[in-house]
Amino acid sequence: MIEITETVLEAEKNLAGIFAGIDKTAFINQKKVLTAFRQHKISDTHFNYSTGYGYNDKGRDALDLVWADVFESEAAFVRSNIVSGTHAITIGLFGLLRPGDVMLSVTGRPYDTLTGVIGLKKDTGDIGSLRDFGIIYEEIGLKNNKLDFCSAAEYIKTNKNIKTVFVQKSRGYCDRAALSSHEIGELVRLVKQIDPEIYVVADNCYGEFAEEHEPGFYGADMVIGSLIKNPGGGIAECGGYIAGTKKAVGLAAHRLTSPLVGTEAGASLGATKNIFKGLFFAPHVVAQSLKTACLAAYIYSSLGFEVSPKHDEKRFDIIQSIKFFDEHKMLRFIQGVQAGSAIDSHILPVPDDMPGYDCKVVMASGSFTQGSSIEISADAPVKPPYIAFLQGGLSYESGKLCIMKTLETVLC
Repeated sequence: MIEITETVLEAEKNLAGIFAGIDKTAFINQKKVLTAFRQHKISDTHFNYSTGYGYNDKGRDALDLVWADVFESEAAFVRSNIVSGTHAITIGLFGLLRPGDVMLSVTGRPYDTLTGVIGLKKDTGDIGSLRDFGIIYEEIGLKNNKLDFCSAAEYIKTNKNIKTVFVQKSRGYCDRAALSSHEIGELVRLVKQIDPEIYVVADNCYGEFAEEHEPGFYGADMVIGSLIKNPGGGIAECGGYIAGTKKAVGLAAHRLTSPLVGTEAGASLGATKNIFKGLFFAPHVVAQSLKTACLAAYIYSSLGFEVSPKHDEKRFDIIQSIKFFDEHKMLRFIQGVQAGSAIDSHILPVPDDMPGYDCKVVMASGSFTQGSSIEISADAPVKPPYIAFLQGGLSYESGKLCIMKTLETVLC
């Protein structure tokens, strides 16, 4: 049995240089956020409550402008009534795609919850998926954990109906590395050289503020995410966003509400202040999450478990995977995360069936906001090789204490 406190102190000593690099990135992103706030003269008048149609909601409109600047894009919209990242991606895809168009995923099969959106499961019936609207889905897998540019180029050149190229920045439940915004930028350049009319759509969930630049900086037409992940800073209690080119964001806006209305209506109902505040805190909170992930990687690797990314590898999202090769130890880790959380620490997570997943899933989420994965959380599909996916940590101190609790449960 290891001495947990000494193990953590030793890890922190060796991680000092890496933590300094994370702080540097946080500073750059915090400056970006502050600059946008100042540029658009954000004041308490932008936090006012609007109702009904929400016409002339100055806070909502200012938030969209700030978001576009922070996410290095031409335009953006942020709304509290977007229920999840999957919902935001759905709005974006239905905004861009028309019957007969092809959606090409270049990161293999997307995250499980998108299978219903795309219509990949033949037994789901007529549920309004992209397939139901005559949209064709194709995919290309990664090659050596990287985008397969050659296969993508060949496919795009020989298939004239491709309208969107979809790329998932984070790993989801796949045993692969996250992609950098720069690599997504290389994809954008490749696609636009072949056909400038093809949209490149990036699922940015878990990746926001992990790097100095977002995919929009490199020209992605649409960058999509959830507010209860990184950009909400643990303060925004719901919502999602779409950022990108004016044309792409405009098309998505017509699906958000209705044609000719777009982003001109939609009452904020008092949500704007928490979204602004969450964005303000987000660079710092993401840094806390990254430090928590590095600590977990260092310690669990030293104990002989396979981790990805390793503690000293470049990180492009907040997710840390730990491969246990043992169902019991994986479950004990998930249960340790729950026991180390602030909320519902007394609850024992157990595997269960979940909509959209092909196996039982076990989840730990002791969060103030239901499902908030920027707060400390972990989940795992219950199947070999028994990989747990850890993410979040509003503060490094609480994240460290949670990792220490997992050591108690896994090693007992």
